[in-house]
Amino acid sequence: MDLTTKYLGLKLRNPLVPSASPLTEDMDNLKRLEDAGAGAVVLHSLFEEQLTQEKESIENTLALGEISPEATSYFPTPAEYRLGPEDYLEHIAKAKKAIHIPVIASLNGVTNGGWIDYAKEIAKAGADALELNIYYIPTDFNMTSAQVEDRYLSIIKAVRKAVSLPLAVKFSPYFSSFANMAKRADALGANGLVLFNRFYQPDIDLESLEIKPSVLLSTPQARRLPLRWIAILYGNVKADLAATSGIHNAQDVVKMLMAGAKITMLCSVLLKQGIDHIVQIESDLKRWLEEHEYNSVKELVGTMSQQKCPDPAAFERAQYMKVLTSYKAM
Repeated sequence: MDLTTKYLGLKLRNPLVPSASPLTEDMDNLKRLEDAGAGAVVLHSLFEEQLTQEKESIENTLALGEISPEATSYFPTPAEYRLGPEDYLEHIAKAKKAIHIPVIASLNGVTNGGWIDYAKEIAKAGADALELNIYYIPTDFNMTSAQVEDRYLSIIKAVRKAVSLPLAVKFSPYFSSFANMAKRADALGANGLVLFNRFYQPDIDLESLEIKPSVLLSTPQARRLPLRWIAILYGNVKADLAATSGIHNAQDVVKMLMAGAKITMLCSVLLKQGIDHIVQIESDLKRWLEEHEYNSVKELVGTMSQQKCPDPAAFERAQYMKVLTSYKAM
């Protein structure tokens, strides 16, 4: 059974890729992920704020106008970050020596600034590819949707210009026309599109009367949004498609591959079930392929996409109507 796939020009032993998370911060975990059967790993993200804090104080960063001075206390202090910029480069170099599967670095930013030059250092450190995670929630009431889109695209363009590394862009789904955004990112040279980034919503602590961070791990139901868009984009962009969020078992993996994904990213399930759960997913994937008479993962990719649908918009509308009319109240 051939489980191999290609992503960002890299040959992977299978489409099971642990995404950026605390699991990939630890060298022993990276070795365990490889031993469990991961096809590649995405290292935890390095934040734009970490890089700017290396060069200037937080007050100077705030003077750029991106954040109000009152928000100073919202940021973690440099000591709270597990790895700083120099440590991150060392982590990449050590990972490349310790494991033999592709190592994908991750940069998380929201502005087009000097931090982008750090991508060059990531390339020098030996990363096989770079994932660009643009995590931005526009709160400026005067900012138009076009300006939000331009912000994303300018960052992609700048990073693409800075490095020749294979580049994947991790998007959120919240655009008026995501298909157009994907097409424009593809045209700028993004080699991969990772769908989708999850926005983490804060909560309110009623005792301390403070905003507190709240991380809710994904459930299998979360896969439906990336599944839909991967099926729409497959065959319409050159970039490889990566599915993330809601992938918990082999059935989820199969569905994403059929929609058109080249890889499926694992995070919440590994945090819940442990690193060794990759072994179970890979075994179940092999079993499913054998039972349904597939010889390889490649035979699955795109078989349930909308590539051959003459009118995808009409298809989506029809599915919407079917869902609403088929539901029976108790």
